[in-house]
Amino acid sequence: MNTPTETEIGTYIAAAGAAAWQVPGLDETTAKRPIKTVGIIGAGTMGGGIAMNFATAGFSVRIVETTQEALDRGLKVVRGNYQRSSDKGRFPQDEVEARMARFDGRLALADLADCDLVIEAVFENMDLKRQIFTELDRVMKPGAILATNTSALDINEIASMTQRPQDVIGLHFFSPANVMKLLEIVRAKYTADDVVATCMALAKDINKIATLVGVCPGFVGNRILFARQIQANKLVYQGVMPWDVDAALNAFGFKMGPFQMSDLAGLDIGWSKGAKTDNPIRDALCELDRRGQKTKAGFYDYDEARRPVPSDITAGIIQDITGAKPAKMSTDEIIENCIYPMINEAVKILEENKAQRPSDVDVVWLNGYGWPADKGGPMFYGDMVGAKAVLARMEKLGAEDSDFAPADTLRKLAADGGAFTKIDTGGLIV
Repeated sequence: MNTPTETEIGTYIAAAGAAAWQVPGLDETTAKRPIKTVGIIGAGTMGGGIAMNFATAGFSVRIVETTQEALDRGLKVVRGNYQRSSDKGRFPQDEVEARMARFDGRLALADLADCDLVIEAVFENMDLKRQIFTELDRVMKPGAILATNTSALDINEIASMTQRPQDVIGLHFFSPANVMKLLEIVRAKYTADDVVATCMALAKDINKIATLVGVCPGFVGNRILFARQIQANKLVYQGVMPWDVDAALNAFGFKMGPFQMSDLAGLDIGWSKGAKTDNPIRDALCELDRRGQKTKAGFYDYDEARRPVPSDITAGIIQDITGAKPAKMSTDEIIENCIYPMINEAVKILEENKAQRPSDVDVVWLNGYGWPADKGGPMFYGDMVGAKAVLARMEKLGAEDSDFAPADTLRKLAADGGAFTKIDTGGLIV
C-alpha cells in the first residue's frame, strides 16, 4: 500500500475542497437570481434544520406545515436548538430572538407564492413530491427556484410535474441539516445555468460545502453508501455478525459502521408492522420492537448510556433467517468487501458523468459521511491500495453479483497503472 504523508493528504483535501466550487461549462459572469425570502415545506427534522441555515445567515424564512400543531412543534425544536447554542456561549441571548424573528410559520403552500426560493423537505414519497411540485408550479411567482431535498428520488420526474423544469434543482442537505456541512446540489436535465450558479453561491452564504452532482439513484453520496450496505448485508448472510462488520469499519476509521448507523437512524424507516421487505432481518427485529437506539434495542442491545452491546437475540434471528453458521472473517477482508465496492461504484458514477471530478466524490464522503481524513476519500484511498487490488476484489464480488462487476475504467486503470484521482470525464454533469 502507498502511504502518503499527513502533509500530502492535507494538501489533497484542501485542493479537493477548492475544486468542488468550480463548475466546468458555467460562465463565471452568469447572473444570479436574487434570493431574499426562502420558503421551506415541512417543519420536521430536515425542514427545521434546513430553515435554520438560512435564518442563521440572515434570510427571511417562511415555513409551511399541514397543521398548527406540527408547525408549533417544529418551531419549538428550532428555538431549542438555538437556545442550547446560546447557553453554551456561542452567541448572546438576543441573537436567539433575532434568528427566531426571521421565521414566519404558515399552513398553506400558496403562502409561499412570493418566495424567491422554496425547498421541499417532506418524507421520501414520490407521489407526495409530485403533488407538491404540481401545486408549486401553480402558485409560485415566475423566476422562483423550486428545490427538493430528496436524498435519492428522480428529480427529473419531480421537475416534469411543472411547466418550468429549468427552475427545478435538488438541494440535498444532510441530517442534522443545521450541523452537517455537505450540500449536494443536484443538477437535473433542464436546470438552468443561473439556477445552478445561484445555488452554488447560496451554499457559501449559508456556510455549506457544496458539490454539484447529477441525477441518478442516491446521487453520489447515497449511491456509494448503498453499495457498502449491500455488501455488509451479504457478509451477515455468510455468518459474519453485524458487530464484527462494524468493528472492521471502525478500525478503518469510521466512527460508525453500517449497523451502528442503522440503529442510530432507526430500523423502522420505511417499514410498517407486518411488512415484508427485501431485508427480512430488519423486519424481524422491528416486529420485536427492536427498532434501534430509540427503543434501546436494534441490531445491538443498548444500556442506559446508549452504549451498544452485541445481542444474542439478534444473533439468533440472523441464524434462523440466513441458515448460516457464525463465521469469522479478518478485518482486512471485511474492509475490502465493504470499501472496494464503494470505490468501484464511484468510478461508475464518474463514467456516467454524475460527478464532476474524482475529488468531488472525496469531498462528499469526507464532509457528509465521516470518511476518515487520513485516508483522503474513496478515490484517494483507491490510489493508496492501487487499482489492481481493487479490481481483484471486484472480480470476485462481480462473479457473485453482476451489479458489482468491475467498472470498465477500473479495468483500464489496473492495466495501465493509472490513478483514481486522475480520472478525467470532462467535468460536465449530464
